Amino acid sequence: MRFGVELPTCTAGMMHPVPFATAGEIVDTAVEAEQLGYYDVGGNDHLSTMDFVRKAWPRPPDYFEPLITLATVAARTSVLRLTTGIMVLPMRDPVLLAKQIATLDQLSNGRVTLGTAVGGYRDEFEAVKPDKSRDNRAEITRETIEAIRAIWDQRRASYSGRHVHFEDVESYPKPVQHPLPIYSGGNADGSLRRAAEFCQGWLPAKIGPEAIAEGRKKIAAYAESFGRSPRDIVIALQSVVCLGKSAEDAREIFLNSSFDLFRKSLQHSMTKGIDLDTYLATNLVGSPDEVCEKVAAYQRAGLDHMAALLFVGNTVDEMREQIRRFACEVLPNFPDNAAN
Repeated sequence: MRFGVELPTCTAGMMHPVPFATAGEIVDTAVEAEQLGYYDVGGNDHLSTMDFVRKAWPRPPDYFEPLITLATVAARTSVLRLTTGIMVLPMRDPVLLAKQIATLDQLSNGRVTLGTAVGGYRDEFEAVKPDKSRDNRAEITRETIEAIRAIWDQRRASYSGRHVHFEDVESYPKPVQHPLPIYSGGNADGSLRRAAEFCQGWLPAKIGPEAIAEGRKKIAAYAESFGRSPRDIVIALQSVVCLGKSAEDAREIFLNSSFDLFRKSLQHSMTKGIDLDTYLATNLVGSPDEVCEKVAAYQRAGLDHMAALLFVGNTVDEMREQIRRFACEVLPNFPDNAAN
């Protein structure tokens, strides 16, 4: 099992208070994550403040662009992998994104994983791309992944889709990795299909071991239908981490944080129909022993990578203390956490 830390690039107002981390604190957190033995760090992606954050806080949050942040992290680390957790593809230009990711892979000597998804907040997409407000974001995501692959794999690439179009693009350098791993983020069936057809991993969020096992079986079936081996596709997961002395203590820490605001913001999409007790039971919330039991259950279900873990804390120090506790009390029980 591999474990990664989600850096607070765009989590102020969502999962953490406003204000939260400075740019320097974000990079320092990544450096410490490498020292603690984590496999990777992730950066979340928001170009504008979502409506629920604007309503919840009197002050706008700082959202740091993840690729520039990860480039800075690359210069301060040596083996830590750099993951976008996640990159919202419908808001990104595919030609520019392909160039940026290839450059980051070169600068980091092949340490990049591109985590992708449709995005959890349509209001943000409509603010950034008002001319495309009626477009299907899943279709845009699919076309963007195909287009990026074409740019990386071909000397001169052209792509003509419903949403993405370019002609005779020659983009160098190519990534160091071939293929550079792309994770298809999301819990919907379309995410599983994209993972099986185009990607090297599936990255759902906050689902239980049973759903992981079911998704793994679906991906295997889809992969075989596309002529791919299921062994080539990593099964990953993004989860919330909140360690306490007991389950009750961890629950109290969670409810006294900003994370429940984030949970409620997705009640009409990602967490629809999931009550608080189920949410806490599914995520890595509890005592260290209880969290280890949960990780073991995921491992038995076929999970390979706990990517972009979201650590609870109302301050940067509280968040980093959770990261340290997890490294000391959970990671040693899963020694497959090799850093590359």
